[in-house]
Amino acid sequence: MSRPKLAVWKFASCDGCQLSLLSAEDELLTLAAEVHIAHFLEATREVAPGPYDVSLVEGSITTPADVERIQRVREISTTLVTIGACATAGGIQALRNLADVEAYRALVYAHPEYVQTLARSSAIAEHVPVDLELRGCPVEVPQLIEVVSALLAGRKPLIPTHAVCVECKLRGNVCVMVADGTPCLGPVTQAGCGARCPAFARGCYGCFGPMETPNPSALTDRLHAMGVDDPTLVRLFRTFNVDAPAFRTEARRREAIDAGADGRTP
Repeated sequence: MSRPKLAVWKFASCDGCQLSLLSAEDELLTLAAEVHIAHFLEATREVAPGPYDVSLVEGSITTPADVERIQRVREISTTLVTIGACATAGGIQALRNLADVEAYRALVYAHPEYVQTLARSSAIAEHVPVDLELRGCPVEVPQLIEVVSALLAGRKPLIPTHAVCVECKLRGNVCVMVADGTPCLGPVTQAGCGARCPAFARGCYGCFGPMETPNPSALTDRLHAMGVDDPTLVRLFRTFNVDAPAFRTEARRREAIDAGADGRTP
């Protein structure tokens, strides 16, 4: 019986999520014995033709060619899993969505007419159906191995959808927001990192994007009452998951509040 075919694809990204898979050395060797890694250019030149049982997709869609390629990937993949903030929310490069891309292109390139780009950096799910999203910047190795293993076993992956605050409680962390007044996105960010930043007395940066049922307005209202100004609150949400809907909406809300407070037109 032939082994299931696994493919790993790259779009606009830093390769960090693919490197996370490569860094799982022992687990990757075990995985390689169970599946045929048919397409993974970061790891091997071998390219076996599809269709593929599982495709892991890293990176956002930023060019017209990307749109065509992700559609082809979807057609030849039984299960498509997006991995990392770029693939699930457009990534940090989605900061371009707040600016005039044409102006940047003219400023950076001597012949901008040769550069094919879209106005926005967008998540894979905006272009094709996605079967599962795996968050993080980059993804966590245990979660990545859990997803692949679960799919091969025909079971549902065990991926948490609660907030990072739960992980802080499990680790016995002191709440940095309550104890020190440190701005922290933990209450609205999906778990998965093990509350790594709060464990070192730093606020959560929101690498894993919004949790299943976030309430960012309540969080920013509380932070504002603690003395955090609106420009800082806006910047909190404009990092790794700047274009995730819940984070994007809240950043715009605080921006409008700040504009109104300054007497400007929101």
